[in-house]
Amino acid sequence: MGDDRRLVYSTDGGWTKRMPLPPGDGVVRVSRERRRASAVTVVTGIPAAQLESLGKELKRLCGAGGTAKDGRIEIQGDHRERIVVHLEGRGMRVKRAGG
Repeated sequence: MGDDRRLVYSTDGGWTKRMPLPPGDGVVRVSRERRRASAVTVVTGIPAAQLESLGKELKRLCGAGGTAKDGRIEIQGDHRERIVVHLEGRGMRVKRAGG
């Protein structure tokens, strides 16, 4: 099953119905990854329609470079706290992911 659907059990015919999966859990996750000798702050769980504009906003907020692609925003450097506070101020449910 390579699509975004899954099998569900139906009393009419067993495992036959396919229902679309929900589009995420509504939580934005902010984590840090190590790349060579530097850190990168990664934000996931942003709706695709807001990805580019929010990426630009976060880069401006942190004063750092970065990118918004493949459903995630990457900001150069460790800016987790600043990003979490900013996103919570916009009314989003935010979790710090990872260590």
